[in-house]
Amino acid sequence: MAVMNPYNYSKPKNFVRVEPQKSMITPVGDIRTNAISDKMDQYLESKIIAAKPEELTFMLYEGLVKFIKKAMLTLEANNHEQVNYNTQRAQAIVDELRGTLNMDIPLSESLDALYEYLNFKLLNANVGKSEAQFAEALEIAENFKDTWKEAFNIK
Repeated sequence: MAVMNPYNYSKPKNFVRVEPQKSMITPVGDIRTNAISDKMDQYLESKIIAAKPEELTFMLYEGLVKFIKKAMLTLEANNHEQVNYNTQRAQAIVDELRGTLNMDIPLSESLDALYEYLNFKLLNANVGKSEAQFAEALEIAENFKDTWKEAFNIK
């Protein structure tokens, strides 16, 4: 059975690529040099450009899971600034997933409602610094990721 992809991947009409600013100073404690960081950014950019639409969505799910886990780890370390930062990164991914939904496909309405619920959980987890709410958000995100991987046979 073929699975219909409910996402619309067209770039915005006014899409402009912004080059990151080069810094001559490496932050204290940052092991990576600017040259290595640039090569990693180039690799990631080429990976994204070459990816199929289904793989792009999977990459977003992977990032979502990663940032929720980072938020949970920094919560354990009592680093509230990093909890907030990582939660906001996860929320930005959810917003991107919601923004790319093709609402002409009926499944998109259900996904949009689930994403709204996930964003609500992330917001409450961040405000209340609640490990239980982060755990619930992580479970939802991992279910999305695993289901997507299985549905599109992503390796």
